[in-house]
Amino acid sequence: MAKAAEPELGAPQFASHAVVEPFIIVGIMVASCYINRRRGFTIIPSSKPDDQGLLGQKLETLDEEDPLSEDYDDLTSSGTISTKTGPKKRNCCGAIVHTPDTSRYANYWHSRFIQKFPFLVEIFYWAVNLLFYVSVKAASELIFATDGVWKTAESHGIAVLNLEHDSIFSFLFPVKEVDVQTWFRTDHQVLLTILNRAYSLIHIPVTVSFLGWYYYAAPTHAQFAAARRMMQLTNLFSFIVFTTYPCMPPRLLPERFGFFDTVRREDAESIYATNKFFNQLAAFPSLHFGYSFCIGTVLLYHSGIFRRRLAPRERRMSKMWQAFFAILSVLYPAFVLTIIVSTANHYFLDAMAATGVVLMAWLCNRCLLVLLPLEDLFLWCVKLSKPVPTTDNRGTDTSDSVRVLKLKGVKSGGGDQGAFNSRTPGRAPTRKASASDTAGDPPV
Repeated sequence: MAKAAEPELGAPQFASHAVVEPFIIVGIMVASCYINRRRGFTIIPSSKPDDQGLLGQKLETLDEEDPLSEDYDDLTSSGTISTKTGPKKRNCCGAIVHTPDTSRYANYWHSRFIQKFPFLVEIFYWAVNLLFYVSVKAASELIFATDGVWKTAESHGIAVLNLEHDSIFSFLFPVKEVDVQTWFRTDHQVLLTILNRAYSLIHIPVTVSFLGWYYYAAPTHAQFAAARRMMQLTNLFSFIVFTTYPCMPPRLLPERFGFFDTVRREDAESIYATNKFFNQLAAFPSLHFGYSFCIGTVLLYHSGIFRRRLAPRERRMSKMWQAFFAILSVLYPAFVLTIIVSTANHYFLDAMAATGVVLMAWLCNRCLLVLLPLEDLFLWCVKLSKPVPTTDNRGTDTSDSVRVLKLKGVKSGGGDQGAFNSRTPGRAPTRKASASDTAGDPPV
């Protein structure tokens, strides 16, 4: 009896991905830290007559009515930085919470290090996200330990297909996922190979690259923070759904459904598919598409096409750059959707659900502000002063960043002061900050 011909699935991922991917991600993080470093600031301050060393340097006192005596922190407009060591006031769900003021630690060596590389704070936030993901994955396995999470996820995956194509909602899904994959498998193997190898590279590496870029390019740190919180909540909401509704991706369904695993063959696995941190039964909603939709919406906002009013110090882009960002904001999510469906890693409903999760995350993103008191307590425990972001004050010497650093008692320590005086491309000249600049987070 003749053996059935093997289906054409294109070339899988490179087997070296499991080794290369972590180095790519770490390299992007290191590059982001360097690009977003505080110029003109040294970790070890220069020796001057009034310099009392790393510990206990003399603080410069500014007028407490100065607008920049408000907390520069992106998460709240109610925090204050004391010129001494008084407590901060945090508005937590309408209640005023007093937390320790960590500005006294501003000249400790680890505070100065993170002041030099403030993007390290963003890396820490995403490490917390990973910890939460590992926790909910363990919770999911515990919840479905009796019935078997695999069987439950399979039934959920079949239910998704039935809803898409055998229910009153079928008109929303005119194209079947299996037909999309079949089209690529039939005489389009080169395209399928590209999609197979892009599957993992467009997820974490591109997302981290976007965060590093937008930290640099955002007109204000408040806008970057709003986008970051939206992505963090997208993670958290998705993790909760993964826990309560494990869903098997099409590639793992029984053969009768006609799907093939085109990405993971011949031991060519992504690092995220081969370790305990990867949840193969987390198809619904799609974090791949959720991240891409977040990035797309931020790029569209950044273009300024639909904004009549710009942020302080933001300049209107040229028509060419507006068109570039607007087109990219549509093409990138569309490309990711094509990848996840053609490789049988997600259903169309997964992407639709991810869109809803992102919108809900945007509407609720300020709910993360309730964690500020916990952050203050953590910083106090490790004796760390939170750095001033470089997003909207890079290239300023006599106004924003240096005035806040002085308020925190941090000395610049010499260095290339000319870098502070250079004007950042795409921004208007620095002006004196007003209270409206630091009070709250405008929508991204």
